Amino acid sequence: MRPLRHLALVLLFAAGLPAFASTVISRSFHSDTLGRDWSYTIYLPSGYRPDAARIPVLYLLHGNNGDANDWLTQGRLQSAADTLIERKEMPPVAIVMPQGGTDWYVDRKEKMESAFFDDLLPEIEARYAVATQRGARMVGGVSMGGFGALRYALTRPELFCGVLLLSPAIYPNEPPRTSAARRVGVFGDRQFDARIWHELNYPAQWDHYMSQPYRLPIFIGSGDDDLAIQADASSLYTHLRLAGNPATLRIIDGGHTWDVWSALLPAALKYTLGCVKPPALEHPSNQRP
Repeated sequence: MRPLRHLALVLLFAAGLPAFASTVISRSFHSDTLGRDWSYTIYLPSGYRPDAARIPVLYLLHGNNGDANDWLTQGRLQSAADTLIERKEMPPVAIVMPQGGTDWYVDRKEKMESAFFDDLLPEIEARYAVATQRGARMVGGVSMGGFGALRYALTRPELFCGVLLLSPAIYPNEPPRTSAARRVGVFGDRQFDARIWHELNYPAQWDHYMSQPYRLPIFIGSGDDDLAIQADASSLYTHLRLAGNPATLRIIDGGHTWDVWSALLPAALKYTLGCVKPPALEHPSNQRP
């Protein structure tokens, strides 16, 4: 692993609350899978200590052509997490936000999916005192990130205990003509290829997930003006519940915007962190290899 490239420590929420100061750190590390440096931002709760007991960890994936820090600057994640932890409505948690570009978190333009599992998870678990067991590891995403988070959850349910989806761009049939999925060069080289889309999208992973012994609770939220996405999100919720999989659905006023996602985020965090088990209750067989 190459030396640390960049470190920025930001105390965004300390003002006015000196007794409860979380931190946000931006770092980059060398990803062997990607063959380049890869950056991420991590939220660490008040009282975090690298020499203390490991805490739960949530990986959040941003939207198409967005930025990892959108969760902070537009989603007000730090304030939401601080408040929930301070009120003891969720346990202290580390929140990791990797840069995803326009890769849709799959192994197409780059091997982003492989890099997530083979490089990012080991980097975070080695550098920070975060959970290495599925009972305290979660994944979530917004829009394109929701596509990636749902795929990761269904293909690797042995690694996660909960899922957070905000306006997930999952389109079980095909993405609409206006969707960035058709233009980013991921699902087809020169033009959109529906075959590749269907191979990588969640319906193709459904039978595999249902054959596993794990049932991950899934928070699903969307704006009611985000017509195609809220319809597909509602359909996913219905299919999950009919299959006996725990899930909750929240549809609120608004479109495909951070106004909607920031409003949903506190409830989403609280629900998702509800899957966390005390270390003593976590079975050794559920540990990540």
